Amino acid sequence: MAMSCSLLSEDTFLCSVCLDVFTKPVSTPCGHNFCRRCIRTYWDSTVVWRCPLCKRSFPTKPDLQVNTVLSELAAEFKRSNQAKASASRTDVPASADVPCDVCSQVKDKAVKSCLMCLTSFCKTHLEPHERIAGLHGHRLINPVKDLDQKMCRMHHKLTELYCRTDQSCICVLCLKDDHKLHNVVTIEEQYESAVEEKSNAMVNIQKIIQSRSDKIAEIEKALDAGKNEAEKEKEATMQVFTNFMRFVERRQNELVEVIEGRYSASKEKGEGFLQELRTEVAELESRSSHLEQLSDDHHHFLQNLQALSCLSEKDWTDAVVDSDLCLSPVREAVTALHERVDYIMEKVPELSWRRMREHAVDLTFDPDTTQGTLVISEDGKQVTCLDVVNNPVDKYCSVLTKEGFTSGKFYYEVKVTGRDEWRVGVAIESSGRKNNTKVLAKNGFWMIGTRNGMCVASTTPVAKVSKGGNLGKVGIFVEIDKERVSFYDVDSKSHIFSFNMCSFRMFTEGLYPSFHLKPSRGNIPVIITPVPQE
Repeated sequence: MAMSCSLLSEDTFLCSVCLDVFTKPVSTPCGHNFCRRCIRTYWDSTVVWRCPLCKRSFPTKPDLQVNTVLSELAAEFKRSNQAKASASRTDVPASADVPCDVCSQVKDKAVKSCLMCLTSFCKTHLEPHERIAGLHGHRLINPVKDLDQKMCRMHHKLTELYCRTDQSCICVLCLKDDHKLHNVVTIEEQYESAVEEKSNAMVNIQKIIQSRSDKIAEIEKALDAGKNEAEKEKEATMQVFTNFMRFVERRQNELVEVIEGRYSASKEKGEGFLQELRTEVAELESRSSHLEQLSDDHHHFLQNLQALSCLSEKDWTDAVVDSDLCLSPVREAVTALHERVDYIMEKVPELSWRRMREHAVDLTFDPDTTQGTLVISEDGKQVTCLDVVNNPVDKYCSVLTKEGFTSGKFYYEVKVTGRDEWRVGVAIESSGRKNNTKVLAKNGFWMIGTRNGMCVASTTPVAKVSKGGNLGKVGIFVEIDKERVSFYDVDSKSHIFSFNMCSFRMFTEGLYPSFHLKPSRGNIPVIITPVPQE
């Protein structure tokens, strides 16, 4: 019998009226089964004898007999469920006692809930339902909390079924109407499924928590390692630079001593020459004076002439004082070392970015240089190409800034987000004011921009640069003395492209930031944005 019971679904043993396991099941002529008490109570409340499920009417009240086979199966099924409930009692938390809704002071434990009264009754207050004939038709169930929230608002019956299709609790009458072809199970079955789903979810959550915890530990470990590495790197860098500065200072002092020593020796040598030469000059001047004073006495003149005419025969041709201290190779080596260190330091992105932004300039669009129909904002920081009627769609509109440059370095940033086709960079003034000059470096344009979804540079031939055409903000750094123009992706702080050996000296004019844009129905402007100082 137990095996036969296990082969049947739970619905087989449930009365469709009370939705509980059959108690003394009887069969109607149409073949449906109900608890004997349930079907009698149902017929007592109706004028016509009909089946609660299929609504088939019977001309006379059927003589109902207990279905002994079904009764035994239902009893076996109930015992099986009780055994399962007993086995799983430790897994399912016991529900709290439901208080009587009628008790005014100390609320006794309810023994039944009435689906018609929507009230839970203790044993004392349940007595009228057992005594008064008019209340016998009320359906009583085991006590339930929040009974009104568990009732079907349409049919005023307990929602003991669950529609998986609509994911809602329904009553028996809902099943016959709107949920007839839906996937419907009992609340208990859905609860068991939900509990299992909850268990699976908890397992998955625990797995995710463990995974995230492992990742947190991994990141924390990496941060600790990074901190230690940064401290070591900082200490090593400071030590290297400290040693280098000490070395440079020591070598500087040594060179100063050498310079001073060489100068002292040269000075001493030169002063010796001067002393000796001055003595010789004084002696010669004395002889010259004596020669002038020789008398006309022939004997005296002849006796002293030879002595006074005897001159020093020392050759001073090679007596020189060298002012060149021969230290220029040292200076050149130190200068080269300085340039080399500076070059390497520029490879550190944060440092190069900071130094580059130190040359930021404040720019404004110049309305007098516009080519095509452009609209410039009142503050001179935004330009828009609106008139697609007067501007051919295959032609660029252009504008320069009021500010031009002839030397040094300058940097600015431009927002081009959302625009399809644009060009930014620098141009010589005469080329920038013409709208029929081909935009190439050889014609005085050093620019990048988008074309057919690609980012290209105004080289000959036109070069596709590494970045795509979806740039948001572009940084332009111009080094006039080095004849170089570089472009950067501001958002990622990465290099896009550089023009080298720009031959600025070929042009006698100043360089002006230049902007080209095509008509756009989106009215999206090109914006000169402020450069933040880091």
